[in-house]
Amino acid sequence: MATELDYYITLGVERTATDAEIKRAFRKLAQQWHPDVNTDPGAQARFKEINEAYQVLSDPQRRQTYDMFGKAGLGGDGGAGFDASGFGSFSDIFDAFFGGTAAAGARRGHPTAGADLRYDIRISFEEAVRGADKEIEFPVYGRCETCSGSGAKPGTQPVACDNCGGRGEIRTTRRTMLGQMVNVTACPKCKGEGKLVLEPCETCHGEGRTERKRTLRVSIPAGIDEGHQIRLSNEGEIGVRGGPAGSLYVAVHVTPHAQLRREGTELYYEANVSIAQAALGTSIAVPTVDGDEQVEVKPGTQPGTEIRLRGRGVPHLRRTGSKGDLHVFVNVVVPARLSKRQRELLVEYAADAGESVAPNHGGIFDKVRDALG
Repeated sequence: MATELDYYITLGVERTATDAEIKRAFRKLAQQWHPDVNTDPGAQARFKEINEAYQVLSDPQRRQTYDMFGKAGLGGDGGAGFDASGFGSFSDIFDAFFGGTAAAGARRGHPTAGADLRYDIRISFEEAVRGADKEIEFPVYGRCETCSGSGAKPGTQPVACDNCGGRGEIRTTRRTMLGQMVNVTACPKCKGEGKLVLEPCETCHGEGRTERKRTLRVSIPAGIDEGHQIRLSNEGEIGVRGGPAGSLYVAVHVTPHAQLRREGTELYYEANVSIAQAALGTSIAVPTVDGDEQVEVKPGTQPGTEIRLRGRGVPHLRRTGSKGDLHVFVNVVVPARLSKRQRELLVEYAADAGESVAPNHGGIFDKVRDALG
């Protein structure tokens, strides 16, 4: 009497194995013992045992029955559906079972959606910060006015495809080790639409759409930045013969500001002041999105000092009423050339402060200038 093999032992897994572990073990053994890749005389019989074990353990109900009553509890249905002679190739089986195209059905019988469009728009720095309404014009496929998008000559209608019966798909069935597998493909005659245009519209030649120029007003939100896109649903191209429209993506490009630098919602400006202005204090004009603003530089301001203007930055795109700040960094400019009087004053300042300075080693031109001064 032949010994009955334990299905778990056949697949080399524990009785507590998960579905993923069982599937992984089956795939590994099938790759080793499938008759297409193993020429051993016993390969087919071994593969039959592997398949029988997998068919039971991969089915939750049959696995529970097997765990409780063994193979006898399955009523002799342990290996039902297995027929080695009905196999396709090794690659066919694994394509069908592990995510190949044979197992993937597509939704057919519906008009194909139109293409998405991209429009590049350039705006000023101020428009990006404040927001703006812009009018754009672009070429697009729109619904044919002659046939109202059906693609058929006025007075006629598209008819159901005689190749697929109007379903838009062709189904073929084949037997595999896992039972019957259904392969679904788009109907080649109607290209998956399920309908045929026997008398095409003379304006659109059966497409149901014509190319035209379109003008659209686009609202640019305040705070948008370089590289951001605005998606406008259903504003793209109309699909062939009544297919839904795609989307229009407006890609935004921002012209940089001559003086301000932007990082997210924050603005940065470098203000140059003289040594005297930094020491004594002054008022400087700082550029903002709304025009120049007078900002106080306090006496004794050091190089690199930050003056923050709160709420004078860029609005947050997703937080209404919230804005970033404008950061003013003070840059103290040291003069590269001094007049005779300026040098005398600085030497006097250094002497009064107890500081040593380098002697004046001016060249011949400086000496001439001093003599003439």
